[in-house]
Amino acid sequence: MTEKLIESRVLQAYQCDRYGNVRPLILMNELQGVADKHAEQLGFGYSYCIAHGLAWVVTHYLVDVIEMPGTGEEICISTWPSVSDSLRAVRDFEIRGTDNRLMVRATSQWILIDLNTRRPVRLTEHVPDSLNLSERAWERGFDKFPGFEPSKTHVFKCRFDDIDVNQHINNAVYVVWATESVGYEYRNQHRLSGIEINFQKEINPNTPSVEIDVAIDGLVSHHKIRTSESTHAQIKCIWQDLNN
Repeated sequence: MTEKLIESRVLQAYQCDRYGNVRPLILMNELQGVADKHAEQLGFGYSYCIAHGLAWVVTHYLVDVIEMPGTGEEICISTWPSVSDSLRAVRDFEIRGTDNRLMVRATSQWILIDLNTRRPVRLTEHVPDSLNLSERAWERGFDKFPGFEPSKTHVFKCRFDDIDVNQHINNAVYVVWATESVGYEYRNQHRLSGIEINFQKEINPNTPSVEIDVAIDGLVSHHKIRTSESTHAQIKCIWQDLNN
């Protein structure tokens, strides 16, 4: 039977923002990190993929921040595969405090692609569904994002340090672009309480910049990350007003 991967962390000051809350970049990279490690332990991670000319690609993240982890806090991050069909695999996550209180819950959807054709392959040919646990961290569907009329557009440079070992812009950077694009004043008055991401196309490391279309509707902000050639991701952020 598959066991969850559970790891403990103590959040350091450099991982947190001016208010002591964990930075979105760190939060998303922590989820990615435990997902990668658990897949490797289960026998279908990076080593298996390299040997078979495959790669895992995340299509969606849905993250619900019940309580934002903060500086100096010890947290326990757990992850496990929960649901799959012929093409898509779902992986869930929880972040809990040392007293076991639930702080963050998340779910994500992944596909396995052939690196030569860049097309999805059937999961049943590589990953047994017997690895799935029936428990869910968050029972959510991966719905299509609605369109929106942007009120402004921000341009962000693609930095060398944004490129990961897979030779594309790291997924967590997309969240940084989205949360920064609401503007300093809005960000300074709000705390992130949810992130929903639909990744559509990877960004080449040679891309000089991206454009982020933004629309803010109260405590929800909508974002489209694009270049002149493609839409690369759509993101919805849910915020909490610090003044209420």
